[in-house]
Amino acid sequence: MRRIGFVLSEGYSPMGFAVSTAFEMANMSAVARGEPAAYALDFLSEQGGPVRTSQGFEVMTTAPSDARYDLLVFGASMDEASPATVDFVRRVAGQARRLAAPCLGAFVLAAAGLLDGRRVTTHWVRARELQQRYPAVKVEEDRIFIADGHVWTSAGMSAGIDLALALIEEDLGMEAARAVARKLVLYHRRAGGQSQFSSLLELEPTSDRIQKVLTFARRNLAGRLGVEDLAGVANLSPRQFSRAFHAETGQSPAKAVENLRLEVARALMEDTGHSIDAVARETGFADRDRMRRAFLRAFGQPPQVIRRQARGRAFLPESEMEDA
Repeated sequence: MRRIGFVLSEGYSPMGFAVSTAFEMANMSAVARGEPAAYALDFLSEQGGPVRTSQGFEVMTTAPSDARYDLLVFGASMDEASPATVDFVRRVAGQARRLAAPCLGAFVLAAAGLLDGRRVTTHWVRARELQQRYPAVKVEEDRIFIADGHVWTSAGMSAGIDLALALIEEDLGMEAARAVARKLVLYHRRAGGQSQFSSLLELEPTSDRIQKVLTFARRNLAGRLGVEDLAGVANLSPRQFSRAFHAETGQSPAKAVENLRLEVARALMEDTGHSIDAVARETGFADRDRMRRAFLRAFGQPPQVIRRQARGRAFLPESEMEDA
């Protein structure tokens, strides 16, 4: 059984408990299959006892023992970490095989010197501040989560769920992570390289009809998504649909679909080992040349260069070098 410690400090945001819930759901799924629970969960603080959250209620914690942890999760606090808290974090971090810091938890790890030289992310609102305050840290503000060695960081607190699902997948396999996602009523785990800025959010349609179309498109990227197809989902004529779509989103249907495809294709390039041809098929670009042209228009770089940069590789397979 893997032991996980959730390290809390004064001002801890209750939203962070969603991360622990993912591991709780993994235990429930294992027990339902007749298997032993996969994780033992501890809530820790420097002194033990009650810790007041940012919403005013208290959570009972224990002081760390000499136990070894498979994972320590440093929760995001709305308050600035005190020097004593930073010293405590520095000491306890040595007891774990892996460290994770959802959202603003990255600040306390950075203050403890545990992120120096590492690629990390945090909530986009504070990402530049993190970089300015800790220049030895390599902050990538437009990422859902990042794993650099044994240290995992994530963007806003809801992205901590994506981070937890990725850790569960690493520990227990893809099917276990999918089972947890279903229990949490999540459509899927977002890839770590996915942008914090969702194309669906940026479009901001005002009607349920257009939102329904966008949701359909996002779930069927590999299929045909012409104006006629999307108009059918909206129960409008193609002409009516095109006018309504542009009025609500400021984009044409074709442009919006391409942006959705680009978002998912980039995430797949950065976070999976799928070939370029497979990514092109899965995201509806049909072939690698069409996807390459779309990447160049949107990002100024071809897909394989973006993959290389994301993974820090010095080279690519010869089969992909030809398009670089």
